[in-house]
Amino acid sequence: MSEDIMAQVMTREALIFSVLCVGKPITLQGSTVLSSHTLPLYITAHIFFKANQPIFPHHKVHLVTLHITITTLHIKTKPKPNIPPNPSFTSQKVRHVTKTIHSFISSFHMALITSQPKNPILHRFTTVHRAIPRLDKTVFGLGPFSHNAREINKNSNFNSKTSKLSLRNNPFTYNMPVIAKANAASYGEALEGVEGSLKHRKILLSDVEVKRERSVFFGRKWNSLDVGTAFMVLVMHVLCLFAPFHFNWKAFWVAVGLYFVTGLFGITLSFHRNLSHRSFKVPKWLEYFFAYCGVLALQGNPIDWVSTHRYHHQFCDSERDPHSPTEGFWFSHISWLFDSNSIIERCGEPNNVGDLEKQPFYRFIRTTYLVHPFALGAVLYAIGGFPFIVWGMGVRVVWVYHITWLVNSACHVWGKQAWNTRDLSRNNWWVALLAFGEGWHNNHHAFEYSARHGLDWWQLDMTWLVVRFLQVIGLATDVKVPSESQKLRMAFSTDIDNTIAT
Repeated sequence: MSEDIMAQVMTREALIFSVLCVGKPITLQGSTVLSSHTLPLYITAHIFFKANQPIFPHHKVHLVTLHITITTLHIKTKPKPNIPPNPSFTSQKVRHVTKTIHSFISSFHMALITSQPKNPILHRFTTVHRAIPRLDKTVFGLGPFSHNAREINKNSNFNSKTSKLSLRNNPFTYNMPVIAKANAASYGEALEGVEGSLKHRKILLSDVEVKRERSVFFGRKWNSLDVGTAFMVLVMHVLCLFAPFHFNWKAFWVAVGLYFVTGLFGITLSFHRNLSHRSFKVPKWLEYFFAYCGVLALQGNPIDWVSTHRYHHQFCDSERDPHSPTEGFWFSHISWLFDSNSIIERCGEPNNVGDLEKQPFYRFIRTTYLVHPFALGAVLYAIGGFPFIVWGMGVRVVWVYHITWLVNSACHVWGKQAWNTRDLSRNNWWVALLAFGEGWHNNHHAFEYSARHGLDWWQLDMTWLVVRFLQVIGLATDVKVPSESQKLRMAFSTDIDNTIAT
């Protein structure tokens, strides 16, 4: 009976199934496990649970007499020919494996087809020879399994060096999660949603799940760019520690003024709405002035900043997103900055900023980027000494840092979704107050081209007020905002029904 279904016990709280169709004998460790003349379709069950906690030990079911269905089609079990036992399994191991499988099948009523199906779609299934995931590698983005899983694997005589199972190309579709939908499974449902069935850690006070926890600081090789970025961020934070001891009102108001110049004019108005999304046009001299204000924010040169942000919108909250909270809140907030190779691996080279790269001004800024904020620091020191450095550089830079980063992290975790953007973007009012309107992030993801993020009258958007002022005096042209028909297309279906009803 252990030759019908193989089970591997691991240390995770989930259930993963892979449905296989056998066109020829499937081999595991060199011995025949299943042949096409016995069971043309079978289920390999990978059972995940907490270490040292047995699954349903009170259940005892005899597999041969069990009648199971995988869809509405009921197929009786055929008698099996005698198959020589596998010498690699001792009787004790066989009893251990089969007992676990019997208990699992009894509890969840999972499906097993044991005769040749008549549906021609099943004949296109491919034989999979390696169904046991590797314990020393990441499986389905969950991270490496613990040493307890390796011990179980060793005792059960499973091959831990076989490749991990891929469900993406399996044409048999089976929907997860298992417990809720096992009895409702049909041929049209998908195995592709395995990750959605797993139990992931949720971010505090949010329904957002961390599906691919990513560690940036350890276990990888740092390049010079990553080291330089981390050093600069660290230095700015260290400067903030001196703020209470070097406070004066002049230094404070210098920090506030530069907060508006670099944060409002530089990051939100220029880098984001003008350069990244082309939401409006201004004369080149004004465009370059606003962009230079953004350079003084010490968040990178315009070409790199815009490239990363455009990739964020292109791959939002997917595995290719440069900074998604699905890989951890702090990863989306700050630590993604210290792994430049990750962005290249996910998105490729920054080839999405040709409009900026063809302009000599932006190429010059990229080449001489660090000179400009350092020059500002020298000017501040000459005017007001060390307090101006502490407040005008340290406090102000760190303040604008975290406000910008909160748009990447908090606005994908906390807040409300007004539009059907199919991502995690949220409207967050307190981030909007701090970030000059950038916190209306779900509005922005719904209408990326819009120069206005606060679409309702009560949604304060200081950046939009600046754009509107520039438009009134004739400096801003081609200002884009969403039309009513565009809003209707992005609305949730219930909102559309309510609109039609009224």
